[in-house]
Amino acid sequence: MTTRSVLEAVRRKRVLVVGDVCLDRWCTYDPRLAEASRETGIPRIGVIATETTPGAGGTVANNLVALGVERVAVLGACGDDGFGYELFRAMEARGISPELMVRSPEIPTFTYTKLLNSDTGAEDLPRVDFVVPYDMPAGIEEQTLKTLAANAKDFDVVLVSDQTETETGGLVTRNVRDALSEIARKQPGTVVWTDSRVRGELFRTVILKMNRDEADAACRRAGVSTFAQLRERTESPVLMVTEGQDGVQVLDGGVHRVPTKHNPHPVDICGAGDSFSAGAALALSVTKDPALAARIGNLVASITITKKGTGSASPEEVLRAEESWPA
Repeated sequence: MTTRSVLEAVRRKRVLVVGDVCLDRWCTYDPRLAEASRETGIPRIGVIATETTPGAGGTVANNLVALGVERVAVLGACGDDGFGYELFRAMEARGISPELMVRSPEIPTFTYTKLLNSDTGAEDLPRVDFVVPYDMPAGIEEQTLKTLAANAKDFDVVLVSDQTETETGGLVTRNVRDALSEIARKQPGTVVWTDSRVRGELFRTVILKMNRDEADAACRRAGVSTFAQLRERTESPVLMVTEGQDGVQVLDGGVHRVPTKHNPHPVDICGAGDSFSAGAALALSVTKDPALAARIGNLVASITITKKGTGSASPEEVLRAEESWPA
């Protein structure tokens, strides 16, 4: 298939993003408004504008929407608070359905607050993050499992974003991992694609995507020495290991090296892995060809790294990028 035909077929796909989702708050501050507080003497940060975007799994969802997918829904967890309200609004504004989200007063909404200097545009002050440093409450896990069981059959792709780096993880608990494995077994036509930062070796029977550092660490934790052994241990039909400018290793019984386009001066690599996963998972659902899927994932990521923040790529941008792509 050509890239154009893949992108046309993507328009009929329905994708469920499962896992850790957060609110990114991009707060622009004016350094000239940093006079000290009269009460405490501590200089204030004078925020003059705020933009909100869905982050973590929300970044994946935003990339899917940009590629023209028919339906994108998110199954994550957030608090019954103001940031949760902002997260729902940010998703809805981008055509992402939040109807499957689990909302609970038991947790705060995971939120990154990023402070940008109005003079330079740089993020030059410490972030203010609202985090969940404890295990996901049992009620949230239970609701997640029920929602996943009831809705997974309605989607062509289930894309898992397991980003929390605590010991037990965030929304993607052991029971959720088991449920995802069961979906992969019972729905062979559904692409179950998992991007896990620190627990890749714990998944079974799903497609795995990791960067080189994550894959090396997963091998050490699993007690294996090669990526092929890691794939065998996890019973993964396909393991993709992204290696930045060196392309992607695709392991699906054989080993294929899929090149990427060298970019010596990327603007922002934040979210590159998410954009790769969005493009590659969609392409795999259409083509069933892991090497071609990795190529299209690379195309998408090559565009998003030229944009500030967690950018996305349109089908038109992907087609233009392909014109200068390595043969």
